[in-house]
Amino acid sequence: MNSFGRIFRIHIFGESHGEKIGVSIDGCPAGIPLQAGDFEKDLARRRSGAKGTTARKEADLPMLISGVYKGYTSGSPIVVLFDNADVRSSDYSVFNEIPRPGHADFTATKKWKGFNDLRGSGHLSGRITLGMVAAGVLAKKITAPVEIQANILSVGGTTDWDAELEKVIAEGDSLGAIVECRARHIPAGLGEPFFDSLESLISHLIFAVPAVKAIEFGAGFEAARMKGSQHNDVYIPADAGFSDEQGKTATNHAGGINGGISNGNELVFRIAVKPTSSIGMPQKTMNMKTGTMTELHIAGRHDACIALRMPVIAEAATAIVLADLLLLHKAMSL
Repeated sequence: MNSFGRIFRIHIFGESHGEKIGVSIDGCPAGIPLQAGDFEKDLARRRSGAKGTTARKEADLPMLISGVYKGYTSGSPIVVLFDNADVRSSDYSVFNEIPRPGHADFTATKKWKGFNDLRGSGHLSGRITLGMVAAGVLAKKITAPVEIQANILSVGGTTDWDAELEKVIAEGDSLGAIVECRARHIPAGLGEPFFDSLESLISHLIFAVPAVKAIEFGAGFEAARMKGSQHNDVYIPADAGFSDEQGKTATNHAGGINGGISNGNELVFRIAVKPTSSIGMPQKTMNMKTGTMTELHIAGRHDACIALRMPVIAEAATAIVLADLLLLHKAMSL
């Protein structure tokens, strides 16, 4: 439901327009340096402000409520809280009866029988990823020296998206995007097939992020058009100048994973992020109370491309999975 992980376990909570939002983290080893300032770099990357992102402005100042003592993790559960201050809840008052096309308004209202909080999309808002990014900051400390970096490959199907973004902003429309994440220096042997394979766990957490609709590892769907002789990654000797570690390969069509287990090569995956559902253009939808079609004009502040803030979220998800697997691997090795 709202928890993930076996040893490094996170639990997200809150709603977009609730008083506070945050994450609790259990299973973190004691003795890791941690203070509020450590979160700023990644939180800033997720924060709005750039062209194409929402006009909602939140300070996102982390409050370390528990689990940290004298600047170090204490071994007890860590709770990180954030205030929701810049809210305009009236913009969302009609969506339980007149759902936004492409959004979760209808499904959420059906699931929770109308008791759910739809303000700012409630618990299904992209704002929930704030807690994931916070947990990712700690997970990156645990997984060091692993290096994780995500970048946008394309927006709206183009690699030069400034003009396209300007166009959809003017039209009141939105764009999707492709985001790629890479992680280096992952030791070989992480992953628990079959159901907790490395791909399974990353996919599990990535699909918890609102707006993600697809994921592929390594060559991904292109592998379906390749021959085995093309797709197979050939091992190279340790003295070839590429690395002094065993298991390195000349190509990386597998994306750093074989049989659900990390192979020591770079982890590579890409995600497809759909266009933001809340757009400024008039749309036809159903009034669920009257059963009649109506024209919907969405007010409020929304991202023209939610994927612009997605790279750091993908990094956090990757780090959380790797932290859990590394701690599990150490526990099983005792």
